[in-house]
Amino acid sequence: MSEHQPTLEAVAAHAGVSRATVSRVVNGTPGVREELRERVRRSVAALGYVPNSAARSLVTRRTGAVGVVIAEPESRVFADPFFAQQLRGIGRELAAHDMQLLLMLVERPGDDDRIGRYLAGGHVDGVLMFSLHTDDTLPDLARSSGLPTVYGGRPGWQAAGTGPAPLYVDTDNRDGARQAVEHLLARGRRRIAVITGPLDQTAAQDRLAGCLDALGRTEADPALLAHGDFTARGGEAAMSRLLESAPDLDAVAAANDLMATGALRTLRRHGRRVPEDVAVTGYDDLEPAAWAEPALTTVRQDVQLMGRLMAQLLLRQLTPTPASPDTDTRPPAPIVTPAELVVRASS
Repeated sequence: MSEHQPTLEAVAAHAGVSRATVSRVVNGTPGVREELRERVRRSVAALGYVPNSAARSLVTRRTGAVGVVIAEPESRVFADPFFAQQLRGIGRELAAHDMQLLLMLVERPGDDDRIGRYLAGGHVDGVLMFSLHTDDTLPDLARSSGLPTVYGGRPGWQAAGTGPAPLYVDTDNRDGARQAVEHLLARGRRRIAVITGPLDQTAAQDRLAGCLDALGRTEADPALLAHGDFTARGGEAAMSRLLESAPDLDAVAAANDLMATGALRTLRRHGRRVPEDVAVTGYDDLEPAAWAEPALTTVRQDVQLMGRLMAQLLLRQLTPTPASPDTDTRPPAPIVTPAELVVRASS
């Protein structure tokens, strides 16, 4: 160690506390009064103390990193603002707790095994997973690793009902989609088509179910149903199929904003006016809704907040706090955030 680099003892002397107290504060260990924590933080900042992460990990058996696994390829993740917002929420929450985000994507067959080996290798303290599909093996790999895990989205993969109940954060997708279609019905629309997301994901399943709830049906009219893939190009193609199967449709509820913007492009290409001829709704209320022409009626979910909540649930498992009158001692539980309809010019 350089003679100019401050030591733990120097920080303790500067703060007027014991070396053990400084160690607990630096390592994020509970049991130190907030007044002393703040005093140590000021001394750390004043002296420019940098903890020895290698030595700390030997003592705490913690890496200071969280694995974030998105079960999608790079081309999808970096083209959809949903993922950027969720990662922003996760990253900000982890950074506030001096934790690092390590991103892993599923790009090709065999990547699940690679990710499973990495998780089992002790490189991260916990895992956040989202955009899972029903046939994903990733949850089994996370369970095998023994790492605390939180999921984004309602569990729907194979074997989700076995073992301890998974922790997850989701929005009320079913209610949000129901609100969108009820709005279209209230505007006098009667031939309402639906563009779904991939039905091997629970968000798409729940949004379709919400649309059917509002329509008073248990099954969709095949002529008024088209499957998409949560991309703008997929929305374009789905809208083309709908215009062929139901040329008299007067509204479309798309399962996300990207597909809704694709549907708008197809409608313009076919000379259909929005909303005069066909009303359109989306889901998410992210950047595509603001870019759309006309501005898109959509269902708002706070994606960045959902990312923060995922990180918070994981951090509660990694850093249990001592019981006190102000401490929530209930075990962590799944969180479902509300969905809100935002009415704009497209409907």
